[in-house]
Amino acid sequence: MDWTNLLSISLGAILINNFILVQFLGCCPFLGVSKKMDTAVGMGFAVIFVMGLASAFCYVVNLLLVALDLEFMQTVAFILVIAALVQFVEMFLQKMIPSLYEALGVYLPLITTNCAVLGVALLNVQENYNFIESVVYGITGGVGFLLAIVLFASIRERLAVSAETPKCFEGFPIALITAGLMALAFSGFSGLQVW
Repeated sequence: MDWTNLLSISLGAILINNFILVQFLGCCPFLGVSKKMDTAVGMGFAVIFVMGLASAFCYVVNLLLVALDLEFMQTVAFILVIAALVQFVEMFLQKMIPSLYEALGVYLPLITTNCAVLGVALLNVQENYNFIESVVYGITGGVGFLLAIVLFASIRERLAVSAETPKCFEGFPIALITAGLMALAFSGFSGLQVW
């Protein structure tokens, strides 16, 4: 196993090609759940779990589709796998952590249609990653999502209590400006090269 390749995939998923701030995939839960730090962390870990498992299951499903010469069904098959995984996460949270389940609200089922989760499965196929690389890319892509949403939530919590924000920018406008500035900051990682 080539550890430098896995490190390169990991740093790429977390910083260089962050799903939220560089590829702009999965912005709906990013903007919707990032008002409080605890819900942002909960959503981040749910996305890590779903992206990691989706990468593993979609890799196996893709092998089956290729063997049956049904590659054109990839997107539909991947969406079905992701929907099943999200349903599992939703039932688990409802049973085990009802407060987080309530706090995430409608955004938890939205992981099913989260472009980042589907994007990681499709990018695994496009990049021709093996099983280990696919799972590492899925998990570290979720870590990148967690990093972005936690940073964003911490900034939004501070802005909510700040008296310095002009009245016309309060609420969602300042959140969009903040997200844009964070995306600009993350674009600085684009020149980073790993071995």
